[in-house]
Amino acid sequence: MAQDKLTTALQLVAQADFPSRFGHFRIYGFQLRNGQQLDEALALRMGDLSGEPPPLVRIHSQCLTGDVFYSLRCDCRAQLELSLMMIADEGRGLLIYEHKEGRGIGLLNKIRAYELQDLGADTVEANEQLGFAPDLRDYRLPVEILHYFGISRVRLLSNNPDKIRALEAGGITVVERVPCQVPCSESAEEYLRTKKIKLGHLLEGF
Repeated sequence: MAQDKLTTALQLVAQADFPSRFGHFRIYGFQLRNGQQLDEALALRMGDLSGEPPPLVRIHSQCLTGDVFYSLRCDCRAQLELSLMMIADEGRGLLIYEHKEGRGIGLLNKIRAYELQDLGADTVEANEQLGFAPDLRDYRLPVEILHYFGISRVRLLSNNPDKIRALEAGGITVVERVPCQVPCSESAEEYLRTKKIKLGHLLEGF
């Protein structure tokens, strides 16, 4: 059950029924004032999120190139589809879709990073050459969304330990990390290897 009153700056903008090829969800639009920035996210909820076991939760950052255009430079679309299928198989769960393209650097800077990668930089080096940290996301908005839904314990679909730490710091207990690893295309091998070695992502086979 969602909170009747929010104690934060989180705002529920709209909600609606959302039938999809993965099953019937309800979609919610949220925004949160984060300093001078207005962060936005969608949440796809299926079923009753209370009770045991804790619900499957995926925090997915927008990837236009992967999610929409089927890019093989990353594994984002495959992770998104795997998460939706796993939630649908259980009949309950929550997927939070953040407006955080390119680990927070934005769409056009992401394409600039691609250009630098074509010239030999890895995904971390490309962000740094553009003047950014390797990952700009802070996950405050997903934490607030989980509190909105009254969720205090989750099974987190993720390979990223930063997400686990952020949720735990925000008062959400991660009772299980559920791997979200998919078959890797040849084009994404170096990208994923760099994420494992330099960003600490929990990936097997690299």
